Amino acid sequence: MSEIKYPWWYGGAAGCFATVVTHPLDLAKVRLQAAPSPKPTIAKMITGILRNEGVVGLYSGMSAALLRQCTYTTARFGAYDLIKQKLIPRDQLTNMAYLLPASMVSGAIGGLCGNFADVLNIRMQNDSALDAAHRRNYRNALDGVYKIYRYEGGIRTLLTGWKPNMVRGVLMTASQVVTYDVFKNYLVTQLHCDPAQNSTHFGASLLAGLVATTVCSPADVIKTRIMNATDEKRGAFRILRDAVRTEGPSFMFRGWLPSFTRLGPFTMLIFFAIEQLKKHRVGMPRELPARDA
Repeated sequence: MSEIKYPWWYGGAAGCFATVVTHPLDLAKVRLQAAPSPKPTIAKMITGILRNEGVVGLYSGMSAALLRQCTYTTARFGAYDLIKQKLIPRDQLTNMAYLLPASMVSGAIGGLCGNFADVLNIRMQNDSALDAAHRRNYRNALDGVYKIYRYEGGIRTLLTGWKPNMVRGVLMTASQVVTYDVFKNYLVTQLHCDPAQNSTHFGASLLAGLVATTVCSPADVIKTRIMNATDEKRGAFRILRDAVRTEGPSFMFRGWLPSFTRLGPFTMLIFFAIEQLKKHRVGMPRELPARDA
């Protein structure tokens, strides 16, 4: 029986669904990573956003977050599935020696394709936390892309932080997508879980979320600092050096708990949505009934 080829956009569609649900947690995470010490807890951050900006404030930058899923997530999931279909032998689809290189290439592609949306996403989420003189006041994602391109440095600014973002894309895809495949295979083959059950998907994705949060935390924090910098002349190395000097190396794991609070549910939701899309074959042609000979 031939292997089923699912649409390339499943990852991006699932990412949009997960983003709508978890965006307030991602917003709190970004603001915690960019906030000066001493940092508030995630609960205090969310409470402060509600008090100062209302419920609408929890969804600041939503259009940019969705644009990021349509670029970054679609590219990395689509490339990963394509590499698995075209380049990896069918009997090696759970072999880490094949999956890790495939995920690293896919993550780098996703990080580069989605970099401009990531810059916009971080700036829009953190905008209202800045003082009035430094606010950018983008109306939506398209307005933000236009203003950055037209008035704020053009392509150079849209590519701000592309190196750490590609590194994060590699780490995220390797630690999230590959570990999901590996954990799911372990649950099915070793613990005899039903591969079609939601509990199997949630268990594998929860473990993948734990691994992804820990592996990606340093690159995520550095990327946030670079992309949110108001002084465009400060390079990545200088931002990193200043942060280590003033906060110590532990700053790279600043916000791990809020990161997992967001990435754990996000990982569970995105893989749940992908499995549901596959189960119901959304966007795929329906099988035609067999004709009588």
